[in-house]
Amino acid sequence: MTNREWAERDLRVLWHPCTQMRDHEDFPPIPIRRGEGVWLEDYDGRRYLDAISSWWVNLFGHANPRINAAIADQLARLEHVILAGFTHEPVVRLSERLVAIAPRGLAHCFYASDGSSAVEIALKMSFHYWRNRGEPARTKYVSLANSYHGETLGALSVGGVGLYRDTYEPLLLEPIVVPSPDCYHREAGESCAEYSRRQFAHMEQALARHAHEACAVIVEPLVQCAGSMRMYDPVYLALLRDACDRHRIHLIADEIAVGFGRTGTMFACEQAAIAPDFLLLGKGLTGGYLPLSVCLTTAEIYDAFYAEYATLRAFLHSHSYTGNALACAAALATLDIFESDDVLAKNRVLAARLGAAAEDLRDHDHVAEVRQTGMVVAIEMARNRQAREPYPWRERRGRAVYRHALERGALLRPLGDVVYFMPPYVIALEEIDLLARIAREGIELATRE
Repeated sequence: MTNREWAERDLRVLWHPCTQMRDHEDFPPIPIRRGEGVWLEDYDGRRYLDAISSWWVNLFGHANPRINAAIADQLARLEHVILAGFTHEPVVRLSERLVAIAPRGLAHCFYASDGSSAVEIALKMSFHYWRNRGEPARTKYVSLANSYHGETLGALSVGGVGLYRDTYEPLLLEPIVVPSPDCYHREAGESCAEYSRRQFAHMEQALARHAHEACAVIVEPLVQCAGSMRMYDPVYLALLRDACDRHRIHLIADEIAVGFGRTGTMFACEQAAIAPDFLLLGKGLTGGYLPLSVCLTTAEIYDAFYAEYATLRAFLHSHSYTGNALACAAALATLDIFESDDVLAKNRVLAARLGAAAEDLRDHDHVAEVRQTGMVVAIEMARNRQAREPYPWRERRGRAVYRHALERGALLRPLGDVVYFMPPYVIALEEIDLLARIAREGIELATRE
């Protein structure tokens, strides 16, 4: 079977995510036959460097032999069992290890299958906590503009990216939205830390005004990924933790995309030396193999639900595949690799090369900013770099970069007009250089008038 034949079969029966399907009339989906390391191979034998970790999930490469072996070993013993009233070794061991490496105070794990579901768990759990504690008036959530937390209705409610949210506005909760600390908007000569600190005044005011009715604040620590990879300084998180403590409001750290080394530390919250009340993890949790997410929370929150059955205080939330044994085995193998291979130290070398490879784009006539946090580099194209005037969105300049990159053998999938690198941690230095060359060519092509 060829690419064309598989694509034709696909388009007769599939509806792809985050896609205007009409685009595939002249640009069909690419069927992938196999993967190895950072490379994907299609049915016509072409290879593509996976620069975005297949939507930010893959940490240690495709078909990683150590994760493969862990899943195969678990498959021979137990594939899945209901987690209500039952348990199994992989989920117990994984929970113990996550609690051991998570920021201090996080003591209990509640599992789901995807990031949006983990967000829903935290939102419901926070609201329910206050109800169990006799404060039912706390029904509001505080979120940042330009944030993204998923596409189920609760998660979408606390998101701030209009492209995903606006259509469903009549169905959504109404959060208290605070301006983002996104440093793209800082003044000339102002540091990112100074700007993030200045922007915190908006959050402080909102928390003071709504302390009587707010359950929780939810943020993506350091990088607003789907919000064009906009970044901010850890000082904002430190100030936020203090304010949440003073106003008795929960802090939810959505590290679905930024956890497990993406920002340079195991968890982004570590860079502010804080611990949230809820830590949400997913994507890289299984190394990109199987759907698994988790909401970690504190003993204090857990204890608010621990009571006699007749009190009706239990958290009656469930997913059929909660704590799936195969997914937990993949997650344990992923954590083993972190421990045995000194991954974070090696990533510092890779991150330096990623930044250096994109350095010359800082002076490009149509690049407004090159920004980096750990293993994430983003290059923002603009019609006028000095004024930071964006291109009209209908021109789809980023799509031109995407198509060029595929022709040159790289999977880059820009967010609008923001080209970004978020590769697996097994990428080689020369592959980083290749990726940067392809991105540079694509940007040159896409920004021609």
